[in-house]
Amino acid sequence: MSGLTANWSKSTKSNGSDGCVEARIHAGNVQIRDSKDPSGPVLTFDASAYLAFLTTVKTSSLHPR
Repeated sequence: MSGLTANWSKSTKSNGSDGCVEARIHAGNVQIRDSKDPSGPVLTFDASAYLAFLTTVKTSSLHPR
Protein backbone atom coordinates (compact mmCIF):
# COMPACT_ATOMS: atom_id res chain seq x y z
CA MET A 1 0.00 0.00 0.00
CA SER A 2 2.95 2.31 0.21
CA GLY A 3 3.05 4.87 -2.56
CA LEU A 4 -0.73 5.22 -2.80
CA THR A 5 -2.18 8.65 -2.09
CA ALA A 6 -5.54 10.40 -2.16
CA ASN A 7 -5.10 10.41 -5.95
CA TRP A 8 -5.96 7.32 -7.96
CA SER A 9 -2.97 5.24 -9.09
CA LYS A 10 -2.56 2.50 -11.68
CA SER A 11 0.02 -0.24 -11.64
CA THR A 12 3.19 0.62 -13.50
CA LYS A 13 2.68 -2.72 -15.28
CA SER A 14 -0.49 -1.40 -16.95
CA ASN A 15 1.61 0.46 -19.55
CA GLY A 16 -0.95 3.29 -19.63
CA SER A 17 -3.76 0.93 -20.59
CA ASP A 18 -7.33 1.63 -19.54
CA GLY A 19 -8.01 -2.08 -18.99
CA CYS A 20 -7.03 -2.25 -15.35
CA VAL A 21 -8.00 -1.10 -11.90
CA GLU A 22 -6.93 1.99 -10.02
CA ALA A 23 -6.32 2.20 -6.28
CA ARG A 24 -5.98 4.86 -3.62
CA ILE A 25 -5.91 5.32 0.14
CA HIS A 26 -8.92 7.31 1.33
CA ALA A 27 -9.90 7.88 4.97
CA GLY A 28 -7.58 5.05 6.04
CA ASN A 29 -9.14 2.52 3.65
CA VAL A 30 -8.04 1.13 0.29
CA GLN A 31 -10.38 1.93 -2.58
CA ILE A 32 -10.42 0.18 -5.95
CA ARG A 33 -12.21 1.19 -9.16
CA ASP A 34 -12.31 0.23 -12.84
CA SER A 35 -10.08 2.58 -14.82
CA LYS A 36 -12.50 2.42 -17.76
CA ASP A 37 -15.35 3.70 -15.57
CA PRO A 38 -13.93 6.30 -13.16
CA SER A 39 -17.40 7.54 -12.15
CA GLY A 40 -18.63 4.00 -11.55
CA PRO A 41 -18.70 1.99 -8.35
CA VAL A 42 -15.80 2.00 -5.89
CA LEU A 43 -14.91 -0.98 -3.71
CA THR A 44 -13.66 0.00 -0.25
CA PHE A 45 -11.61 -2.30 1.99
CA ASP A 46 -10.04 -1.78 5.36
CA ALA A 47 -6.28 -2.29 5.29
CA SER A 48 -6.32 -5.78 6.84
CA ALA A 49 -8.97 -7.06 4.38
CA TYR A 50 -7.03 -5.65 1.42
CA LEU A 51 -3.78 -7.18 2.66
CA ALA A 52 -5.52 -10.56 3.02
CA PHE A 53 -6.85 -10.21 -0.54
CA LEU A 54 -3.40 -9.38 -1.95
CA THR A 55 -1.82 -12.26 -0.04
CA THR A 56 -4.41 -14.67 -1.43
CA VAL A 57 -3.89 -13.45 -4.99
CA LYS A 58 -0.11 -13.59 -4.71
CA THR A 59 -0.16 -17.13 -3.34
CA SER A 60 -2.63 -18.25 -6.04
CA SER A 61 -4.95 -19.81 -3.48
CA LEU A 62 -7.93 -18.50 -5.49
CA HIS A 63 -7.17 -20.87 -8.34
CA PRO A 64 -8.77 -24.34 -8.26
CA ARG A 65 -6.30 -27.16 -8.04
